[in-house]
Amino acid sequence: MTSILLPDSEAEIEAILADAAATGSPIAIHGGGSRDIGRPVQAARMLSTRAMTGVTLYEPSELVLSARAGTPLVEIEALLDQNRQRLAFEPIDYRGLLGTKGEPTIGGVTASNASGPRRIQAGAARDHLIGVRATTGRGETIKSGGRVMKNVTGYDFVKLLAGSWGTLGVLTEVTYKLLPKAETETTLVFEGLDDVRAVEAMTTALGTPFEITGAAHLPGAPSKTLLRFEGFANSCEYRTARLRDLLAAFGDAEAVRDEDSADLWRAIRDVSPLEAREDEVVWRISVKPTDGPAVAARLRAELGARCFFDWSGGLVWTAIAGPADGGGASVRNLMAALGGHATMIRAPHGLRAAISPFQPESPAVTAITHRIRESFDPAGILNPGRMG
Repeated sequence: MTSILLPDSEAEIEAILADAAATGSPIAIHGGGSRDIGRPVQAARMLSTRAMTGVTLYEPSELVLSARAGTPLVEIEALLDQNRQRLAFEPIDYRGLLGTKGEPTIGGVTASNASGPRRIQAGAARDHLIGVRATTGRGETIKSGGRVMKNVTGYDFVKLLAGSWGTLGVLTEVTYKLLPKAETETTLVFEGLDDVRAVEAMTTALGTPFEITGAAHLPGAPSKTLLRFEGFANSCEYRTARLRDLLAAFGDAEAVRDEDSADLWRAIRDVSPLEAREDEVVWRISVKPTDGPAVAARLRAELGARCFFDWSGGLVWTAIAGPADGGGASVRNLMAALGGHATMIRAPHGLRAAISPFQPESPAVTAITHRIRESFDPAGILNPGRMG
């Protein structure tokens, strides 16, 4: 049975990791337990940061917030909402898709470089992360960045640690720049477009100056193609009207506003269309938007896959049932041909142990990655194999 360690200070984490490094004992690193992604880590002990809670700095006028890694995301979002501010990258909540019961934390969001539909306009978590504190596999706490971007000098450990899935260090505190919350939002919904036409409509919209903050396509009967606007009410009305006229060739579009619009994008963000069948393996496939329809068509024809599109077609969420490898061979072959990137997000424990869930790296990148991990974690104790 795995024992769970719940340190509530950096000093405790340093002592735990120093001892683990000295004895060569691997440790599984967890936040709130809401996103079990990657290869299972074989370790007798699990270190969870969920006791490392609390906002340590919040200056609304400066649009900056620092919090300990185990702070629940819901608490941070509630605090920001009081001042009509937000984390602009719209972090995904995996609990519905993965069937997990944990609580998403700001450290988990950072370690996984989480992002949602707004990434096409605002970027991912690492693009808003300006400071970190983390304890390495040597049992040493490092600090990088600060409260403003100009403090990021020398090695950019801030960006390096974002998306490292606990393999380089245990995050203890993170600092994010914030953005004001939009006054209102409106989504234009086009019905009946096939995948190719939908991508054409979405990429056309993104090529305009009308600041689209979400572009998704849900195949079905009928299909729905969604384009989101956010901002001041008058601005949203103007941009909605202009884009509706510009895209008239794609059909009449219904305008969905405010909370109804937010519900649509919450479902896209959390991959709700693919929650229903737990027997399916779910892949997150990133390609050029114009390649998205071909990827979906190939996987439907070969494997009967269910798919939908985010990021104007550049992100293809795919659910596959049947093959013993969860469609891994077909997905990897497609990525090799197209130059894309695929991550196995949901799969049985045994399949995640047998097949690397993350996109295989080239030999040159693998060598660089190995050297970086050796520098941060020479004994190889932090989430060994998680990204292997």
